[in-house]
Amino acid sequence: MRTTFRGGIVYTGDGFTDSFTVENGRFIRVGAPDGDGGETVDLGGRFVCAGFNDSHMHLLNLGQTLSMADLTAHTGSLAELLDGLRSYIRETKPAPGAWVRGRGFNQDYFADVRRFPDRFDLDAVSRTHPICITRACGHICVVNSRALELLGIGRGTPQPAGGRFSVDDSGEPLGQFFENALDLVLKAMPAPDGDGLRGCIRAACRHLNRRGITSCQSDDYAVFPGLGYRPVMDAFRSMAADGTLTVRVNEQAHFTNLPDLQAFVESGDFRRGDERFKNGPLKMLGDGSLGARTAYLSRPYQDAPGTRGLPVYTQAQLDAMCAYANAHGMQIAIHAIGDGMLDRVLDACEKALAVHPRRDHRHGVVHCQITRPDQLERIRKLGMHVYLQSIFLDYDARIVFDRVGPALAGTSYAAKSLLQSGVTFSNGSDAPVEDPAVLRGVECAVTRRSIGSTAPPYRPEEALSVREALDSFTQYGAYASFEENCKGRIRAGMLADFVVLGENPFETAPDRLHAIDVLATYLGGACVYRREDVRF
Repeated sequence: MRTTFRGGIVYTGDGFTDSFTVENGRFIRVGAPDGDGGETVDLGGRFVCAGFNDSHMHLLNLGQTLSMADLTAHTGSLAELLDGLRSYIRETKPAPGAWVRGRGFNQDYFADVRRFPDRFDLDAVSRTHPICITRACGHICVVNSRALELLGIGRGTPQPAGGRFSVDDSGEPLGQFFENALDLVLKAMPAPDGDGLRGCIRAACRHLNRRGITSCQSDDYAVFPGLGYRPVMDAFRSMAADGTLTVRVNEQAHFTNLPDLQAFVESGDFRRGDERFKNGPLKMLGDGSLGARTAYLSRPYQDAPGTRGLPVYTQAQLDAMCAYANAHGMQIAIHAIGDGMLDRVLDACEKALAVHPRRDHRHGVVHCQITRPDQLERIRKLGMHVYLQSIFLDYDARIVFDRVGPALAGTSYAAKSLLQSGVTFSNGSDAPVEDPAVLRGVECAVTRRSIGSTAPPYRPEEALSVREALDSFTQYGAYASFEENCKGRIRAGMLADFVVLGENPFETAPDRLHAIDVLATYLGGACVYRREDVRF
């Protein structure tokens, strides 16, 4: 059916217009309608732009997290966190002995103590339920004593490669697990079946649609250790086929070893897909997070001189994985937050491209937070893409100088510099690390400060304009997944994915951008979300 939307303030990605026409899931005309018939929708002066594209997140993990205790609402103190867990148990009434899980705490926000929770803290909540809580960043989890008993982890348990768990002076575990050590916990938890996977995906898609998101690039294959990628891929494909996948997903295929990657490539799965779901780059997790002090730096942490963080892979492992993916025509996207890990990632990609040169590979760095000028120049010369998360500035702007010191802090979280040097980048949330509220990310990109803060901006010379920030969540995201010719703009022939906002971001005060409401979200011309009080 043909539908003309008129009377709006429509940012197309190329400029502005007031109307557009949709038919068979695509924009067929942008600008003045010609009265060809069909329905007409009066936008009433509302702002419209292309649907948002979150270019790095964890959709399946987000859906799973939505059913856990939301610790982001209880992270003002350790005591508040524990009370929040007690309330969750009272309200949800888990079966005797069932796991209790939560996510979203941040010890840097605790007003009573400044440390990670440990097993003894969680024992005060329950000694009968095994409890596992995950820090907001996803790189640390904490369990209670009952969980350690079930997991069989004790004084004699060896430390895993690429991770660690904390122990006391006598060698007894404290219940704190970092990086690859999380697998010791997660592998013991039951993985959902196909219906459970689809339920998580549906919940996450609803969450994203309410935030104006119509596309995402998502790391999902390693959420449930031991499950393997195929059940997850099959869940996505079945939803794409029956029309219930209301977000277009480009899968950042996460593999942790070369044999699994080889099996995936040899199966031919990485070359298959459609407009709703397709496999994209090899995704690897290079290091940890800044907040957890597990991001791998080139020098010791300013506020923890005894550590430089944790590299998840050796250089040889990175080299082998990147060489194989590049040689087989696969795009690469590697998580690197610390500049020490970024050196390794750039070395691996440079070696791979030297053996098998590719003109338009679009290999990328996910996060790319702590950087030096020489590294940005290497990224440019290698023709690599950067997957930014401007929303990280909401928290990191408060800690970066203390964490890494003034030298590194003074060259990090680059955005404008990348743009001006010709490096392509896109934006995202890393959800569930942050809520995928795009306008919050736009505000941080523009203001370079924490939301609600009146502090001076962090590196204001790196601020983006509103237009650049919106483009980073639309057309730049489409470029990241080789889809710039089919989505990311309101242009004739492109997929009719668009969002209607309550205010015009170009006319909104920078520190109020986060408050702009999403009124409606359209995927292929069909409304997948509309706020209940909105009529047009």
